[in-house]
Amino acid sequence: SSGINAEWPLRPGGKLGGRLLGIVTSRDIDFLDDFDQKISEVMTPREKLVTAKAGTSLSEANQLLQASKKGKLPIVNEDDQLVGLISRTDLKKNREFPQASKDKNKQLLVGAAMSTHEKDKSRLDMLVNAGVDVVILDSSQGNSIYQIDMIKYIKNRYPDLQIIGGNVVTAAQAKSLIDAGVDGLRVGMGSGSICITQEVMAVGRPQGTAVYRVAEYARRFRVPVIADGGITCVGHITKALALGASTVMMGSLLAATSESPGEYFYQDGVRLKKYRGMGCLAAMKDGDGAKERYFSDQDAIRVAQGVAGSVVDRGSIYTYIPYLVAGIQHGCQDIGSRSLFTLRSMMYDGKLKFEKRTLAAMKEGGVHSLHSYEMKLY
Repeated sequence: SSGINAEWPLRPGGKLGGRLLGIVTSRDIDFLDDFDQKISEVMTPREKLVTAKAGTSLSEANQLLQASKKGKLPIVNEDDQLVGLISRTDLKKNREFPQASKDKNKQLLVGAAMSTHEKDKSRLDMLVNAGVDVVILDSSQGNSIYQIDMIKYIKNRYPDLQIIGGNVVTAAQAKSLIDAGVDGLRVGMGSGSICITQEVMAVGRPQGTAVYRVAEYARRFRVPVIADGGITCVGHITKALALGASTVMMGSLLAATSESPGEYFYQDGVRLKKYRGMGCLAAMKDGDGAKERYFSDQDAIRVAQGVAGSVVDRGSIYTYIPYLVAGIQHGCQDIGSRSLFTLRSMMYDGKLKFEKRTLAAMKEGGVHSLHSYEMKLY
């Protein structure tokens, strides 16, 4: 459904599984002046509702919704108890976003980040009960006894729950987490735009090397790799995928979109949005998550591993993501690869090679020799 503010199926006790009495939608209350009325006086009663029986296939339910011209289709069992709700909005989203990641029940896949602290074990139970599909163990340095123990605990308690571990940058680090039972790995340490771990802590690895080394090892165990950090343009996505990553994480690129949290502001005539790293002192001060991620929740003196800054407006994600996808497709086309699987295979087979570039070559590969120019990417 599209949220409790838009529609609210009514049943005795107010819980899922109760007998369906009626439904209240936004259309019932949009022009309502007297909010002291009983719900029974404004709701659409059960006898006027179009419903479907439990066990009805999704395609059949969709056809019923379209034929009835209703906005909502309650799903009831043989005792007329509510067991589900299909919304016309869901049909439209399914049509507009056919490539969305969904589970076997056609629901969007949901992941949740958690720490390796003992207190998060109770949070894990609540997440599983809520239907989470994957948990991400959020740590700046994943190869720790805390994360290894947490992975073993999760796999013992919930064997079918997917776990993404990290962050790691070497094959040795990856081995520890893979041996513990991790299903996916995040790769990157200090390469993000707001991260200063390499500078302050003297640890980390160049992102291209890290992705290649970890992915080359992890693929032997069919463990996918996420390139986390260092993505500043669509070309970097293509490089990360070619080096063995299955997908990429993007912070600063998406932080500037209209749909990301935060308010826009103007500085020197440029539309900006604030963006900060979990390792900056402001984030550590505002919440426990940042402190736990960098193992500094017990420290009297905290060492910042990130900064707070601002990013230039990139517009709506509905236009920006298609641009990124098209850029990757054109990159693969120029390389001669028909798929990302082929792209990685070409790299491992030696058909696709990476070469070192001098400063002169990098300057030559960008915009140069112009008095002025305007760069509009999409």
